[in-house]
Amino acid sequence: MPDSTLPIELHHDFAAHLPSMVAAARGEEQPAARLIALNEELAVELGLDPDWLRSEQGLEFLLGRGPDTAHAMAYAGFQFGQYNPSMGDGRALLLGEISGPTAPQNPAGLWDLHAKGTGVTPYSRYGSDGRGTLRSMLREYLFSEAMHALGVPTTRSLAVIATGRPIQRQTVEEAGVLVRVASSHIRVGSFHFAAHSQQPGLLQKLADYTIARHYPGAGYRELFTRVMDAQAATVAGWMQLGFIHGVMNTDNTTLSGETIDYGPCAFIENYDLNECFSSIDTQGRYRFGRQPDMVGWNLARLAESLLPLFDDSPDTSLTWAQEAINSFGKRYEQARREEASQRLQLPDALFTDYTTALTTAGPDLTLAHRALVAAATGYHAAAYELFGDEGFVDRYCASSPGVATLEGSVPRVVPRPRFVEKALTDRAEFSRFYHAATHPYDATPEYEKPGGTEGYLTFCGT
Repeated sequence: MPDSTLPIELHHDFAAHLPSMVAAARGEEQPAARLIALNEELAVELGLDPDWLRSEQGLEFLLGRGPDTAHAMAYAGFQFGQYNPSMGDGRALLLGEISGPTAPQNPAGLWDLHAKGTGVTPYSRYGSDGRGTLRSMLREYLFSEAMHALGVPTTRSLAVIATGRPIQRQTVEEAGVLVRVASSHIRVGSFHFAAHSQQPGLLQKLADYTIARHYPGAGYRELFTRVMDAQAATVAGWMQLGFIHGVMNTDNTTLSGETIDYGPCAFIENYDLNECFSSIDTQGRYRFGRQPDMVGWNLARLAESLLPLFDDSPDTSLTWAQEAINSFGKRYEQARREEASQRLQLPDALFTDYTTALTTAGPDLTLAHRALVAAATGYHAAAYELFGDEGFVDRYCASSPGVATLEGSVPRVVPRPRFVEKALTDRAEFSRFYHAATHPYDATPEYEKPGGTEGYLTFCGT
């Protein structure tokens, strides 16, 4: 039921349907909360009043201190390949859901409001303070909105709030809270939790809820194949744009296909399949070129959790699941080809030449793609140099790509590492760069050139 004490219709749909997968919690009191960033366009799209969100009552609500009950969500997860059965929102709260516009991944139009950095919860690990740095929250705000502008399925960011509380991380920094929006926060790890909970019927209840929310009318087998396709399309988008997620654990893999949790993420500036900027990924498990394999691995773990629902016969269920998992490589390959076709109007016959040239020459991906746009207008020199394969460039141009379409699908600006770091140290610069990153097809010369990635490392900020 909607909460009647707020000026919005706030639901607690997930908590009502799956009460054993949440714990009631409340955000901690903040010493000097102040709004740093508010996504007014998103607020209006969701039917939220920006002026109310800025008010004292609005800020208290966003911090998980409203009059209703917020919830921390339970889940498990494979973290860097090791299973952790007891996880959950240790520093975040599901404030509730609101009804809004529908979307491909959200046909019901029910959107989660979720706050990160609100303090300890019943799922917090021993010694955790449940907080995050303001820098890390601004980073996710920037990246998620840039990814949305680039057309990649992603959670969105509604607001960033500074708390006025100093916290110790690599250095002493101010803490912050991010409020994000998602079609749901149901993760592969949610199914691990349900499958191992020893609660009769919980796995089926979670699957039924997920189907109703994301894939209406699907059976359990179709649920799995549609999640495979959704994740294949998302990771294909990452690879086309040069995005490294950095921490692709199963608790960071959504059933909707939305990109979630922008911690140690970054964009590459040289096409290197071994590139890895994450300070916590010391073995390169989630390096750039392994991302398709890793999402396939995560989906295999999802299939293991779903086995009891695929068929009454364990043997039949396992056989079907293995065949489905074996199909992921082809599904991803098709998604990757479609992504290149949509972005570059690249003919399928040239896809192998294209990827071979990238792997051999290792160019800056964004500049290389813009060079193809220039080549399509008759200026070939930059594309010849960056791809190192004049034959490929000539064959591409001969395919007569529509330049007008390319201008709206090949970005000029992505969140390059050095520009991101500079933006996080200067609020005026953050505003300028945020505007450029969320208008990636517009000409913004100061952000279109590489800034350099030598020695670059990214951190979680948790």
